[in-house]
Amino acid sequence: MSETTKHVSSRREFLKHSGQIAAATSLVGMAVPRVHAAEDNTIQVALIGCGGRGTGAAANAMSVKQGPVKLVAMADVFEHRLQSSVNNLKKQFADRVDVPQERQFVGFDGYQKAMDCLKPGDVAIFTSPLAFRWVHFGYAIEKGLNVFMEKPLTADGPTSRRMLKLGEASVAKNLKVGVGLMSRHSRALQQLHQRIQDGEIGDIVNMRGYRMSGGVGSAFSQKWAGQPSELLWQIQRFHSFIWASGGCFNDFYIHIVDHCCWMKNAWPVKAQALGGRHYRNNAVDQNFDTYSVEYIFDDGARLIMDGRCMGGCTPIYNSYAHGTKGSAVVSKGGDCGRPSSTYKGQTPDSAKMIWKSEVAGDQGNPYQNEWNDLVDAIRADQPFNEVERGVQASLVSSLGRKAAHTGKEITLEQMLNSKEEYAPGVDKWTMDSPAPLQADADGKYPIPMPGIVTDREY
Repeated sequence: MSETTKHVSSRREFLKHSGQIAAATSLVGMAVPRVHAAEDNTIQVALIGCGGRGTGAAANAMSVKQGPVKLVAMADVFEHRLQSSVNNLKKQFADRVDVPQERQFVGFDGYQKAMDCLKPGDVAIFTSPLAFRWVHFGYAIEKGLNVFMEKPLTADGPTSRRMLKLGEASVAKNLKVGVGLMSRHSRALQQLHQRIQDGEIGDIVNMRGYRMSGGVGSAFSQKWAGQPSELLWQIQRFHSFIWASGGCFNDFYIHIVDHCCWMKNAWPVKAQALGGRHYRNNAVDQNFDTYSVEYIFDDGARLIMDGRCMGGCTPIYNSYAHGTKGSAVVSKGGDCGRPSSTYKGQTPDSAKMIWKSEVAGDQGNPYQNEWNDLVDAIRADQPFNEVERGVQASLVSSLGRKAAHTGKEITLEQMLNSKEEYAPGVDKWTMDSPAPLQADADGKYPIPMPGIVTDREY
């Protein structure tokens, strides 16, 4: 048995019971030195990746209940994006943004320079494309920094294995790590999860998730115009490329996949799927327009995840759980929209409603909740490490995507043990590096071909 196989086998209980990382973190935390925030009680933050999500994460960081939190360094590969972010944040948080020119870093090595501005116990935010996640996280662990990193964390097997090992190292150092799967911090979904665990709808046998809308993010790209470099252009259009984001399936559908698996307290063991490209015109991205993934759990239960990125169709964006005693609306709308509710029978009929979530006003924003929970853990030096769960959610999302792209049934262990890495050598990239995916003479990129190309994704 290989070391990788042993590593997977040792995680079987986690695949069934995702909450075990908290217990493991607690035990480790009792035995290692503590890492605290700066002596003056101000938590300093560095933002690596200054796009819209990064700017939002920094705003959440500076809005926590247990302040003070100050932004002191920023890094990106695009000067204009960094400047836009710092200017917007200064308008909202003038007294909490202290990022002079000498602490603004542009380039692929900017993450190191930004984190070098922090002290052990401060927080680094990672919101660049996922290919860089393991590189940035490894440096943060070396520096003794707490971390918030955006989902997904990985798009392939090699980086998933790498991130799991880094996660273990961060636990051993008692670092607090949040992952941007905010559904887990939705108070409504937390209430529903508890009721499901208490048996209110019986054993879950089926779940349904939908994200069916028009075009999303940068998932549809036209031919590269020649400027900026092909690498930088792909980073700008990261939703179009599997190496940079896992495509629209991973980056957008991961929330519903994650919270449905949470409701069941299990990860699926395999998946089969279908999907296709339809009205592409001159688009050169790698995404399908439609996906339908059947995730299969060890007990035979199913999760069906349907995605569609096509305008003019009926929008559906919610999730459901069906049990032996009843059913639940998990997210009423969006990734974790309120209210969650439970019902007698399998139809969400108001006459058969058992319960509906109620959430206090200051607890209603799951994006803010996840930051409050992270900073609370830092202040109180309590165990808080979401890496393993974040990797598993990313891996399960990749499993569904790859099953659709190859047309093959794939197991979770096969996905984890895959040797296919989409952005090898990313830790050595510079502004002059070639893109990991090269356009052909017509400006097009390789796309998935189910049933034809089955030994790899494209």
